Amino acid sequence: MTGSDATNGKVDADESVVRRDRFSGGPAREFLSSLEADARIFAADIAVDRAHVVMLAECDIVDDETAGSILAALEAIEGAGHDALPDGEDVHEAIETAVVDHVGPDGGRMHTARSRNDEVATCIRYRFREDVLDAVEVTLALREALAGIAEEHAETIMPGYTHLQPAQPTTVAQWALSYESTVARDTARLFETLGRLDASPLGAAAFAGTPFEIDRERTAELLGFSSVLTNATDAVASRDVLLETTQALSTLATTLSGLAEDLIVFANRGFVDLDDDYASTSSIMPQKVNPDTLELVRAVAGDAAAGVQGLTTTLKGLPRAYNRDLQRATPHVWGTVDAVTEATEVAAGAAATAEWNEESLFGAAGEGFSTATGVADLLAMGGVPFRTAHEIVAEAATAAEATDDSIREALAATAEEHLDVPLDTFVDPTALADALDPAASVASRDSAGGPAPEAVRDQLAAVTTSIDADRETYADHIGVLQAADERRLEVVSSYV
Repeated sequence: MTGSDATNGKVDADESVVRRDRFSGGPAREFLSSLEADARIFAADIAVDRAHVVMLAECDIVDDETAGSILAALEAIEGAGHDALPDGEDVHEAIETAVVDHVGPDGGRMHTARSRNDEVATCIRYRFREDVLDAVEVTLALREALAGIAEEHAETIMPGYTHLQPAQPTTVAQWALSYESTVARDTARLFETLGRLDASPLGAAAFAGTPFEIDRERTAELLGFSSVLTNATDAVASRDVLLETTQALSTLATTLSGLAEDLIVFANRGFVDLDDDYASTSSIMPQKVNPDTLELVRAVAGDAAAGVQGLTTTLKGLPRAYNRDLQRATPHVWGTVDAVTEATEVAAGAAATAEWNEESLFGAAGEGFSTATGVADLLAMGGVPFRTAHEIVAEAATAAEATDDSIREALAATAEEHLDVPLDTFVDPTALADALDPAASVASRDSAGGPAPEAVRDQLAAVTTSIDADRETYADHIGVLQAADERRLEVVSSYV
């Protein structure tokens, strides 16, 4: 046994079971190593090793006694933790070296019928599944927070903006549900990518399969994967699902950035007060309450976009099958999912605990003649062509601003100039008063998806149903993974 003690299987300190003495030293060894970063997939590798060894035993490729010894070694290695691993290029090599140290030369049978190529691809998918489910869970919490705001503030009038200019009166509920709808699609995108992530590469070996009579479906079952990747080269070489999921996370981060910006602007205008847990003060100006956490949430969109760009560039132009470039791919993935998941959790907390200043919101709801569209709609309902009505209201707004006349007087003068008849020929004065009132304006907009309280309640019912369904789907995914863990540990215990 070259490079090791053939009696006890111990590997020399400056070697490994993979590289041996020819490739064990040199100035590039540290540059090649991902062992420290691989702490994230340590548990995944132990799970993959266990599933693989069980399958080898069940297929009579490794005898039960040897399988039991290897599985016992993996249990000891798991208990000692990642930090106790011997040096190695990566966690896979280090665990294999540790197994050989525990078992002797027969420990090397663990790697029969596989490569580090399919092993690492499986570990990444195994761990990333859990990370994506964590991200899904916090999107559900955010949606529940937004739905809670909508339920509490179905009748809270607020200004609506386009181009950050006063546009039309709306409600806090309508605002909150607009973000819930977007986050719901973010949830759906994560579920969709999870479905493609949930396929096992294990058994593809280096890229061309193996001559051993293995059972890929069995290892997939033991690891909770719903299927196997059918082409061995695709299984080890492709990282498209990582890119796709990172893009979905970046889209979620973009949603969060808009939500954070709105809350920052609203806080600046006195419309909302953020809880102290989501704010800070100045180091020099004691009166300040700064929306620092939301500013960081806003910034995460840049981190996520950088993760997508970095991963895309790493993957671009790689030839089939496996290339070491892929070692540099996963840091973009882990960094993005961690940052976006944390930002989503913070955004949910900030939104759920914010206090809305209803008086300030209502006072601002009519600023900038924000009910102008309602007046134009009223004229159109009375028989005036909408474009003519639009022109009348626009001129009235300018005239009122220029002369300091009331908007009603300006509307009456401009309408008579354009229509050659008094305004009340087309518009009932009471209806005009309602159209100019922000609350009445909101109440009139009761079309599906509108801000009227009745329309909001319909939206809320649909939102509640959607969140409940996604909660159930999330729980189903978690249940599958937990069942696989229990099944794997049960079968392992029969060998140890």
